Amino acid sequence: MRIAVGIEYNGLAYAGWQHQGHAPTVQQAVEQALSVVADQPVKVIAAGRTDAGVHALGQVAHFDTSAQRTPRAWLLGTNANLSRDVALTWVQPVSDEFHARFSAQRRRYRYVILNRTARSGVLDTRMAWVHYPLDAQRMAQAAQTLLGTHDFSSYRATACQSKKPVKTVYELSVHRRDDMIVLDIEADGFLHHMVRNIVGVLLAIGCGEREVAWAQEVLAARNRNAGGVTASPHGLYFVHAVYPEHFAIPRLSSPILVW
Repeated sequence: MRIAVGIEYNGLAYAGWQHQGHAPTVQQAVEQALSVVADQPVKVIAAGRTDAGVHALGQVAHFDTSAQRTPRAWLLGTNANLSRDVALTWVQPVSDEFHARFSAQRRRYRYVILNRTARSGVLDTRMAWVHYPLDAQRMAQAAQTLLGTHDFSSYRATACQSKKPVKTVYELSVHRRDDMIVLDIEADGFLHHMVRNIVGVLLAIGCGEREVAWAQEVLAARNRNAGGVTASPHGLYFVHAVYPEHFAIPRLSSPILVW
């Protein structure tokens, strides 16, 4: 039987999603908890591999098992064996043709910036903090130049192993909400550090260090050296993956989205 699950996690204590061997990861934690419930080894495949310190609101994963459990038993039993910074949010059987990674048509991320002089004592590791003033309108204007299908070589990490740097960005919006600036981006796929590198360029534009046109100039260069700094992982959230409707994968419902 193939089972799909939704996962929410705070990535602060983990070296990313994928197994590392030298440090704890979210994948390792989820597999260990599922294996206890299944009473047999379980391996999971996720929609996206988040970096160290990156969070998720609606990560989607699947696993195959011969263990017979109800969705409720999988959900409650697994959460009972997870630390409080990781939780399954839903569980449902799916057809064998479903694949959490390869069936995904789009993926969506959110980046949250606390933009004020004082840091937060409560949300310090759940948002990026920028103490200098940012012009969200300039950032939004620059972001629009990255919409569409482009070679994003300038916006990926130098260690990125993807053979295809061309991605299609369907949405890239920037809005200010009081002391917070929220960036939402949805694309058919993402390169290593792509979102954080985009944010790094937009931050330079938002503070007036660079002109609005710089985002497009960096894109056209197709060279990582043309870009800016890589933004902190703390403000980045994997929001959800979009799948064909016939799989009936639940859509995200999270209170954090009020940001």
